[in-house]
Amino acid sequence: MARSWERMVQRNTRQVNQQRKKQGKDSIYSSNSKAAAKSIDIFKGRNIVFPVVLLALGIMFWVVGSIDETKGSGILANWLGVVLYFLLAALLFFRRPFLKVERARLSTIKYNRERWLTAADIEKIIVSRSVVTIKHKAKRKQWIFSKLINRYDTASMAERLEQFGKNNNIEVVHE
Repeated sequence: MARSWERMVQRNTRQVNQQRKKQGKDSIYSSNSKAAAKSIDIFKGRNIVFPVVLLALGIMFWVVGSIDETKGSGILANWLGVVLYFLLAALLFFRRPFLKVERARLSTIKYNRERWLTAADIEKIIVSRSVVTIKHKAKRKQWIFSKLINRYDTASMAERLEQFGKNNNIEVVHE
């Protein structure tokens, strides 16, 4: 009920702000919307390991394909495969993983979709020096954000998640 109410208020606020913009007036709740935008923190990482593995596989197939050029058939398929490996590596490198911390939920990208967890669905947050782990309540799954693999800034992430845990009564464990 509360979420539908929030959505209705946001929709009506957006309509009123559009009308006020046409009239040349300031938007309502302008200071509140800036405060809400400040409460959202996004921590971005960088995929390095998997793209390097894909590049190595592409180079390996290129070398193997260039050795076997005596047949003459399948050269186009070999080059197509190598180019596709390189493109996939570039795609995964430039698409940055993230952790978005909002007021009452967390979201990240998993399997090419944005996944989110509400504060009620989080069992605990485990923070160590180079890894931050978020454990689900219902599922046995966990989100792992690593400094080694995905180049996250785990120190600032842990600081913000500790504040998130305090605000939403979630256990934060330091290891």
